[in-house]
Amino acid sequence: MKRIVTLTLNPAIDGAAEAEEIRPIHKIRTWAERYDPGGGGINVARVIKELGGSALAVYLSGGATGPILDQLVQAAGIEIRRIPIRGHTRVSHTVHERSTGLEFRFVPEGPTVTADEWQACLSTLEEIDCDYLVASGSLPRGVPSDFYVQVGQIAARKGAKLVLDTSGEALRHAMRQGVHLIKPSLGELESLIGQKLPDPSDQETAVQELIASGAAEIVALTLGRDGALLGVRGTCVRIQGMKVVPKSAVGAGDSFLAGMTFGLAQERGPEDAFVLGMAAGTAAVLTAGTELCRHTDVERIYHDLKRGNSAASD
Repeated sequence: MKRIVTLTLNPAIDGAAEAEEIRPIHKIRTWAERYDPGGGGINVARVIKELGGSALAVYLSGGATGPILDQLVQAAGIEIRRIPIRGHTRVSHTVHERSTGLEFRFVPEGPTVTADEWQACLSTLEEIDCDYLVASGSLPRGVPSDFYVQVGQIAARKGAKLVLDTSGEALRHAMRQGVHLIKPSLGELESLIGQKLPDPSDQETAVQELIASGAAEIVALTLGRDGALLGVRGTCVRIQGMKVVPKSAVGAGDSFLAGMTFGLAQERGPEDAFVLGMAAGTAAVLTAGTELCRHTDVERIYHDLKRGNSAASD
């Protein structure tokens, strides 16, 4: 298996709990609390480990809450390279309301990262060898919008493939240089190209245009309940999502990215890795709160998707 490194600039301590009813002003009693290490790249590393692989998680943490995140990451059994910062690591919280089945997610913006701190992150990446570098998540305050361009340049010098999951200006800048794989949602893709894409044919055209421009070699466009679209040069493959009863949407996108990257690192073809990503993303919504996906669920859903896709193509 190829070596994977993940990068998380704005990680979080992810708390989750249940409440009977959420009402303003009232004190809300919760139960079934759990805390997990979170943030895009850390979640990707957690899922890769759950699937039987390994990934080195590079992340920033600091302040009063940083040591708590460090303990949670270490307890998860993930290999780490921590870059200390002065700001407090953010704490997010998800509450499942039993009376309605709704999920409420509270996500702080996180600390401001100073120039010396984000430059230390780049220096750390220069020291690490890998085959796949997964940069996932939004840029925290203080980090320049072209930061992922610099990450991509480091990856290129090492011969590593950059997998990028971000949005807005950070994604726009990086795609001008070109990356190996991006995983936008439909809304993110529409924002990127500046137009709505209501029709499947429009979506496929937009994906192929991105690939032809050199912005990305592989595009995995996630479509929520409508499944996902894989684009490689000259070909698009659309797979419908499975109908499941969701418990939580937390980490579904990160699980998708982890499954697909893990598949590519195993040297599977893009389409097979894409199916594995869909299986991991679907499996993540079957678990409550911040648990992410379970290996047994991923394997079962992967084989179901493979059978369904084969039947659809016959």
